[in-house]
Amino acid sequence: MPLETIGHAAALWVGLHLLLLLVLALMVVRQRQKHKVALGDEGIPELTQAIRAQGNAVEYIPAALIGLVVLELTGAPAVLVHVAGLTLFVGRTLHAIGLSNSGGVSMLRTLGVVATWLAYIFIIACCLFYAIG
Repeated sequence: MPLETIGHAAALWVGLHLLLLLVLALMVVRQRQKHKVALGDEGIPELTQAIRAQGNAVEYIPAALIGLVVLELTGAPAVLVHVAGLTLFVGRTLHAIGLSNSGGVSMLRTLGVVATWLAYIFIIACCLFYAIG
């Protein structure tokens, strides 16, 4: 892979995931301003949901993005990075929407978790393949 093309696929997904994290952070700020809460959630369901939607994304996204960058650095085909990045992005977006709309179990949250875990499994398998192969 030519040096000038390394990182382009990962850059796309890093950028989109950072945008998602920023949107989720802004949703927390909006709820904090609306309810005049500086710290914690004061038991306000909408604020709790916004905090958890952002927190959950922060728990899952960074490690997966490291995996995407490592894949690209190993010379894995860009299509693998795109499949993993898209699956993760869709999963995290569905989960955030589902959690933002309901604090309970929802189809979007479930689909989001499944897509996220599938992306993790795919990234793990690809990283191990390129590490060994």
